[in-house]
Amino acid sequence: MTALGCGLVFALCGLSSVTSAQTVKSAHPEMAPLAKYLMPRDVEISLARSAAPKSIAMNAEVLILTAIGYQTAVKGTNGFVCLVARSWSAGFDDPDFWNPKLRVPICYNALAAESQVPETIKRTQVALASGSEAQIHAALNGAFDRGELPIAKAGSVAYMMSKQTYFNRSEGHWLPHLMLFMPESDPKSWGAGLPNSPVIAHDLPEEHLTVFLIPISRWSDGSLAARGRTS
Repeated sequence: MTALGCGLVFALCGLSSVTSAQTVKSAHPEMAPLAKYLMPRDVEISLARSAAPKSIAMNAEVLILTAIGYQTAVKGTNGFVCLVARSWSAGFDDPDFWNPKLRVPICYNALAAESQVPETIKRTQVALASGSEAQIHAALNGAFDRGELPIAKAGSVAYMMSKQTYFNRSEGHWLPHLMLFMPESDPKSWGAGLPNSPVIAHDLPEEHLTVFLIPISRWSDGSLAARGRTS
């Protein structure tokens, strides 16, 4: 698993193999027409909320993607922010960076939203201005260097528990999981990546960030998740 860019959201996972990655990359070398990334308003709100249990998501702020960027569709009352990340939130050089089918529902707690939502918005602004992958990368680097984008604080958590997540054609929706965003940390101090440890870690030095992924057993609707690859 390789990290998806993160502020993003997805610090998720570009989970495709080298072979399939090369195939997908040749299929999505640049941004598709914007319409392919957009969704009906109510459908996107429902998908965004599916990232977390109803007890969290129904009182969260919901952002949706529009032709001018992410906009608030529903105001929240519990500090959480839910949205559906698109492909340009993936890691740079990820073969699905421009895949218009990619949909990743995610709900951030208030602390995580402070750092991860601004980065998602920044990436989206550059992408919608016909920016290339390289331009998005440069814009993020510059924003972090100038202190325009905040660094994640300890206690930043995101829920990614939607059955409808679509990372890529290799991994489908993978497994429900939690993400913890931390200022740069030593993964081994968490036991991350050690034999039989349930914790996965990704270092993102350009964002001064370490992301920890913890797979869990149930989807947001309470149903059990099958182990292994899902699609």
